[in-house]
Amino acid sequence: MSFISYLINGLSLGSVYAIIALGYTMVYGIAKMLNFAHGDVIMIGAYAALISMTQAGLSPVIAILIAVVVCTVLGMAIERIAYRPLSKASSTLVVLITAIGVSYLLQNVALLIFGANAQTFPTVIQWKGVSLAGGRLNISGETIVTIAVCLIIMAALITFVQKTKSGQAMRAVSEDRGAAQLMGINVNGTIALTFAIGSALAAIAGVLLCSTYPSLTPYTGAMPGIKAFVAAVFGGIGSIPGAFIGGILLGIIEIISKAYISSQMADAIVFAVLIIVLLVKPTGLLGKKIQEKV
Repeated sequence: MSFISYLINGLSLGSVYAIIALGYTMVYGIAKMLNFAHGDVIMIGAYAALISMTQAGLSPVIAILIAVVVCTVLGMAIERIAYRPLSKASSTLVVLITAIGVSYLLQNVALLIFGANAQTFPTVIQWKGVSLAGGRLNISGETIVTIAVCLIIMAALITFVQKTKSGQAMRAVSEDRGAAQLMGINVNGTIALTFAIGSALAAIAGVLLCSTYPSLTPYTGAMPGIKAFVAAVFGGIGSIPGAFIGGILLGIIEIISKAYISSQMADAIVFAVLIIVLLVKPTGLLGKKIQEKV
């Protein structure tokens, strides 16, 4: 039963990575930007939920909604102030450096406001979970809710992108920004909406992550953000199903590596698997080759 337990824990952690990776892959697929500040938006969302529950005394549901609103506004502000002025930059390196700068800015602002000490994140999910196989396999409520939320978000995103007018505009901007603008699509508005959705997902991921691992610092989102980016690349960055699959596989690989190989080597194994996958399939598992005009 221990292997099944590790597998389920891997699915839970992978679901968090997948939710974060969906934000990465949407922003890159539509805006062609690598938003490395995404991991720190996770941290801001977790702090917003923490303050709402501990200082304002609000219920976990209201706290999560507040975190989503805060991160959505933050994501749109980052896009408008930091990234939009660079949309016509000749080099993508400029945007990348700006993203790193925004990341450090958010971390240091959080350090000034909340301090460097870890804070205990309160329990968000009160459900104790289920017990199977005569009590030999216990699945926590956090695990079940995290996996379920990831599946719901995945299905909702695919439906949104495929069926709604805004989703069709996102696909058009992703294919050809210039042609989309000629067709009357508000490109800047579409990109801002993408950042808003990705940041809202980051808030949910932050709450789920801190609910499972109840310790919050200004650096909490850094490593999960990097791993989620790895998951997005692993699955094929720009692909929503790819981000989902990449996140799930990454979580399973990490937990199994910690259980059966070495907890110190788990991160190295994760990145080694990414390198191997990219050597075999450079575009990722579900990525598509893109021919660039010269």
